[in-house]
Amino acid sequence: MKYYVSRHDHGIELRYNDEIILIEPYGPHTIRFRMTKMVDMPEKNWTLEPPKPCNAQYEITDDKIQIINGNITCHISKYGVISYLDKEGKLLLKEQHQDRTDPSSHMALNYGAREIKPILGGMYSATFRFESYEDEKLYGMGQRQIPHLDIKGCTFELAQRNSQANIPFVLSNRGYGFFWNNPGIGEVMFAKNHTEWRAQNTSVVDYFITAGDSPQAIIDQYSDLVGKPSEFPLWAAGFWQCKLRYKTQEELLNVAREHKRRGLPLSVIIIDFFHWVHQGDWSFDKKYWPDPKAMVEELESMGIKLMVSIWPTVDTRSENYEELKAKGFLIRTDAGTRTQKTCLGACIYFDATNPGARDYIWNKAKENYYEFGIDAFWLDEAEPEYNRYDFELYRHYLGSSQEVGNIYPTMYAKAFYDGLKEEGVQAPLSLVRCAWAGSQKYGALLWSGDIYSDFRTLRIQLTAGLNAGMSGIPWWTTDIGGFQGGHPDNPRFRELVIRWFQFGVFCPVFRLHGFRLPAGDSAFSVDSGLFDFETCGENEVWSY
Repeated sequence: MKYYVSRHDHGIELRYNDEIILIEPYGPHTIRFRMTKMVDMPEKNWTLEPPKPCNAQYEITDDKIQIINGNITCHISKYGVISYLDKEGKLLLKEQHQDRTDPSSHMALNYGAREIKPILGGMYSATFRFESYEDEKLYGMGQRQIPHLDIKGCTFELAQRNSQANIPFVLSNRGYGFFWNNPGIGEVMFAKNHTEWRAQNTSVVDYFITAGDSPQAIIDQYSDLVGKPSEFPLWAAGFWQCKLRYKTQEELLNVAREHKRRGLPLSVIIIDFFHWVHQGDWSFDKKYWPDPKAMVEELESMGIKLMVSIWPTVDTRSENYEELKAKGFLIRTDAGTRTQKTCLGACIYFDATNPGARDYIWNKAKENYYEFGIDAFWLDEAEPEYNRYDFELYRHYLGSSQEVGNIYPTMYAKAFYDGLKEEGVQAPLSLVRCAWAGSQKYGALLWSGDIYSDFRTLRIQLTAGLNAGMSGIPWWTTDIGGFQGGHPDNPRFRELVIRWFQFGVFCPVFRLHGFRLPAGDSAFSVDSGLFDFETCGENEVWSY
């Protein structure tokens, strides 16, 4: 096909029929590609930072178009095929076109690298294909519960789940990084015959490719796009104690006191979930936590920081439910009942993509926690974790979950980061159970979720953490010992805890947590959502 080509204010625009393609330099050594079939190019930057200045050069002839931007060159052939080259002219990545207009391709197949198809009554689905290279090794894509460090040959769901943090950035040993700037639900296949990215529901395809002389340079340039990591606070650098769950103020304080009596170092202790009356109250249950201010003061006198769990779920019985619903601060359900999570109640998630909802939840946390001296928060359930991951049912302030759902954990972290910054906290850090591109600039400490307690799972955490780091997330950790299962009296489990401690001490955060045995009969009755949290086993270092 023959595109109509013009210089755009910031790059080169190509048009054909209902297609608009915009290719532009975006900071040094980086190219941004966007394509739409909308009337105009949608401006959906999601978590992008403004580009740094660069000195790109343009070449436009009848046979080719080139944008040369530092270490990377974008080459567009007269057939519309796009290739990316390094500063030496070596091929980094090329679209996989198989169409009749290009004699160099398998013409009879007649499919293009770029497909944007209308969804009847909706927007568009998109499929983009690139060549695959036998010698290529690929890393990143966030946190995945797989044993592979090199993810070449893997297929991934582009969606958030408990223990899965989808961050669509991939680092290649060929000298480039590729960022799929689309927070919607989709898939990616790093197959032998091609690499294929898919978006289920979108108005625009938007990706970046950046080239560098080292993996560190490439990751730095990617971080320039979505944001550099925030400052790491000194209080977070020691040992963290936690379990599911401390039920009362006195129980928690006794654990802290015992650490001090034994001379064991302790930097952070955590109050986990259901310290409230109802989800969505975002406050202490006064029956079990009668004097939070005195509790914080005693802990501080021992040099211990208190962190408190926040859930984004709102029980219909919560004192805040009606106001949140009236103001449009809850995620909607387009069909069926609105209940999105069942866990000791019927719950709906607050909509973290809504700026008003972010202000609302922070103001509640400020009133009911920060005023007592608590400025560290554990943002759990951050995917969010629906009962069923039927993404087509859910609708946010920014759009349908199919189009925007993966950005939720980043906006959740932003709510608390912005609020704490406004109060003068220099380096906010929040423990978050999920992340997307840009979470790192909002003080996100990602942990690997509710993983099982066994040696196989411990092995997987090494690759999960390394690939998360190569996706731009430097602050990462796990539940030492795994989350689910494990009896402190079991010799095999004690061995696992020792080995996990040896791993944990070299993670950015050193944190013991878990749902230990013995537990009540209904402890793992997942379908009902009616858990027995009252009989969680001990999980202190002296328990072993």
